[in-house]
Amino acid sequence: MAVQILYRILCLLGGYVFGLFQTAYIIGKIHHIDIREYGSGNSGATNALRVLGKRAGLEVYLGDCLKCVIACLITRLIFRQILPDMTLLLVIYTGLGVVIGHVFPFYMGFKGGKGISAISGAVISLLDLRIILPCLVVFILVVAISRYVSLGSIVLMLQMWIMYSVFVLYDPEHIYHLGQQYVAESIIVLGCLAALAIYKHKANIGRLLRGEESRLGQKKKETEREETHEN
Repeated sequence: MAVQILYRILCLLGGYVFGLFQTAYIIGKIHHIDIREYGSGNSGATNALRVLGKRAGLEVYLGDCLKCVIACLITRLIFRQILPDMTLLLVIYTGLGVVIGHVFPFYMGFKGGKGISAISGAVISLLDLRIILPCLVVFILVVAISRYVSLGSIVLMLQMWIMYSVFVLYDPEHIYHLGQQYVAESIIVLGCLAALAIYKHKANIGRLLRGEESRLGQKKKETEREETHEN
């Protein structure tokens, strides 16, 4: 039991290290700006898209998504032979660590992005197309119809957690290869990951309720900062 607790901690810490790779900040520096001083002040793909354009937005998304995919893949490769019935749980812990590192990077005053791109990497790392494809479709539809990336992100988090919970609780074919003793814990940890992302959107939720949230494609003044934004 003590060894398994240590594995959980190591996966969290390892994920955190990967999460410290702040793609938006790096891309911004390549363009000779600090992305945190422009647009919403958020070090994430959406702000990079608004401030630096589509290519930068895509580069930031891919960087933040892939850092989580790579971290989770390493965890899967290390533990799939050692602890096959616990591997998925450790992958989820790793994903949580990546998101925490992305949202709270110590060298940036614990002010990073909101973690949605990194969480999409965690969703991919579940290796379940029953979750990946519907989440992708719903996210695109919500953003396309509402033009609110924040709303699409919140819906994505809730959908991902609900679908995983249902599938892992009813897994007669043992698709996840997860021991029954770890099922509830995996749901809780994945729920914490989703809750963290939603919490980081609390300012966006307030603006959505007031009808003040910026829509996709809406331009902002370069020096404008959202007063209630915490990133």
